[in-house]
Amino acid sequence: MSNVSFSTLAYCKIIAHAAKYPHCEVNGLLIAEIATKGDKLVIVDTVPLFHQCLHVSPMSEIALMQIDQSASTCDMYIAGYYLANETLDDVSYDKPAHKIMDKIAEHETDVCMVVINNRLMELNQKESALMVHTQDDGKWKRLNNSNVQIENVSLTTASAVLQQQLYNDLIDFDNHLDNLSLDWLNTDFTDWVERTSGRDIGRRLMIKKSVS
Repeated sequence: MSNVSFSTLAYCKIIAHAAKYPHCEVNGLLIAEIATKGDKLVIVDTVPLFHQCLHVSPMSEIALMQIDQSASTCDMYIAGYYLANETLDDVSYDKPAHKIMDKIAEHETDVCMVVINNRLMELNQKESALMVHTQDDGKWKRLNNSNVQIENVSLTTASAVLQQQLYNDLIDFDNHLDNLSLDWLNTDFTDWVERTSGRDIGRRLMIKKSVS
């Protein structure tokens, strides 16, 4: 798999998560449609996970199981992992990130790992802040920017998220575990992105309720 693209929703949620907690490391999961598997990986949604104690195993396991179950009911799957480091110039990924990605890669071949370049977290998003890595011979290697597709409308909408401080409304799994009434699917944020970008979000992760 040599090309990766990100929907406007996926990009905005990643940027919003990093912006909401600039003093912390953050991480999250990337979601793709099963139907899009092939030469190009299409990330359609993300789930912000943690901004404190990123690699506490019990919480990670709970999150992974719940998100995987929700994704499978929507014909989607966990297709990767993203992280932003605490310091401005740190674009590394640590051993716990490897462990989570290895766990994801055990079940899926079309996956990627994203590190956020904090220096590109500008109010006016002129270029993608994402550094995308894919597996090559068992090692994670960064893709060339030319192989990562993020549309201009995604940058424009992400700029609006930052300028209007909409990131304060984003809910990650840490927030949800503190208060189970908080929506980790971020339905309101998703609707706002759809209105602001002026286009149908299309596929998104959601909870499918059974009909009795």
